[in-house]
Amino acid sequence: MTATQLQMPFEEDAFHEECAVFGIFGHADAGALTVLGLHALQHRGQEASGIVTLDDGHFIPERHLGLVGDVFGGKNSGRVVNLKGSFAIGHNRYSTAGGSAARNIQPMFADLAGGGIAIAHNGNLTNARTLREELVRDGAIFQSTSDTEVIIHLAARSASKPIVERLTDALRQVEGAYSLVALTSKKLIGVRDPWGVRPLVLGKLDDAYILASESCALDIIGAEFVRDVKAGEIVVITKDGVESYFPFAKQPQRFCVFEYIYFSRPDSVVEGRNVYELRKRAGEELAKESPALADIVVPVPDSSIPAAIGFANESGLPFELGIIRNHYVGRTFIEPTEGIRHFGVRKKHNPNRATLKGKRVILVDDSIVRGTTSKKIVQMVRDAGASQVHFRVASPPTAHSCFYGVDTPNTDDLLGHRMDVEEMRKFIGADSLAFISINGLYRAMGEGKRNAEKPQFCDACFSGDYPIGLTDISGGRKNDQLSLLADVA
Repeated sequence: MTATQLQMPFEEDAFHEECAVFGIFGHADAGALTVLGLHALQHRGQEASGIVTLDDGHFIPERHLGLVGDVFGGKNSGRVVNLKGSFAIGHNRYSTAGGSAARNIQPMFADLAGGGIAIAHNGNLTNARTLREELVRDGAIFQSTSDTEVIIHLAARSASKPIVERLTDALRQVEGAYSLVALTSKKLIGVRDPWGVRPLVLGKLDDAYILASESCALDIIGAEFVRDVKAGEIVVITKDGVESYFPFAKQPQRFCVFEYIYFSRPDSVVEGRNVYELRKRAGEELAKESPALADIVVPVPDSSIPAAIGFANESGLPFELGIIRNHYVGRTFIEPTEGIRHFGVRKKHNPNRATLKGKRVILVDDSIVRGTTSKKIVQMVRDAGASQVHFRVASPPTAHSCFYGVDTPNTDDLLGHRMDVEEMRKFIGADSLAFISINGLYRAMGEGKRNAEKPQFCDACFSGDYPIGLTDISGGRKNDQLSLLADVA
């Protein structure tokens, strides 16, 4: 069991968030604004938070394990004062490649021939291990086990001179999904991979330009949303404004559909779509496809609330908060003994007995991963007096691992990979179980149906259709899918 699993014994049965990036160019309070931006993006990563500012030609780093409020607040608020300068980039980390060691905290910094550069990255490079092995054979010395450092080494070895061209040259050699921000002595750079799997938005506050993973990071500082950075686009921000380049071979856009289902904050607007509204529509489609004779609709809080509202609206059933979430449970809670581990689900969720007793309940969740938490919640609702429990899921069965920046279990551990729907129903103990269809999900996203020839989104976790090459897991490397770069002992 990893250190992360020891810290989160009852949160293993879920998709874990990816990472968040934030950058600002040309504001006197760049460091403090980056702290606020990362705070708004805390849902995307909770292991570590880091910021690098630029002041009078000097890069100033503050990178630490912990939540944003702990890293930069309270007794550590002096770190914000230390972040001088009008340029900054920041990163919230949830490790998907390289592990959670302190040496992997971003942004990462290097002094290249063309000048210093700091980089923060959201996503996963699917050929990072292969590239790393080649670089090490050629004499490269790595200081971390993060795939982000591969980009830095490739840029360092580029024959190009301008730093933007060095970065472009490096990114032409990598495979995978990424949105990244980079800071040099004169530029803030933002890049999305050619498929546009991970989100990145451009904003503006007064005369300062901002890059962020989601629009909610702009809202918290009162910034204006300008536009989404496009798939395969490099934006370069200088004192003269914004320049845009498309140096990569054009690919069909495949934005991650799970951003809409779970990862993005519901108040964000991503790729022109309001996340909250899409989740409600998914619930409506689910109710059309898989109704049930019931008395109330209850969400599994919190990310499933919009879908449950949509389900209730479409079905004409009352929406009730039949499960109450404790929002003050820290991720570092450790159960002291094996004997009381089965109480773990109750530290986070508790049934509203007066609402559930004697009722036929429809539980709405956004996904089922391993199924262990779903099983406990179904039993908890039964124990609270529900006469029937019908489970509805606002995404198709998750049958395949993600290799593009989401920490998912090995494929063989996914319930949807090992079982059909009836077997899953028996496993979680529900009276009925249904998932939204893949076409129903696409209808909720505003598409008529899934285009099998040219899918509109990356839905590989449902379909197994991976749009980007998986170099590092080919040739018998299947067991490396959770951590493409293993920590060195």
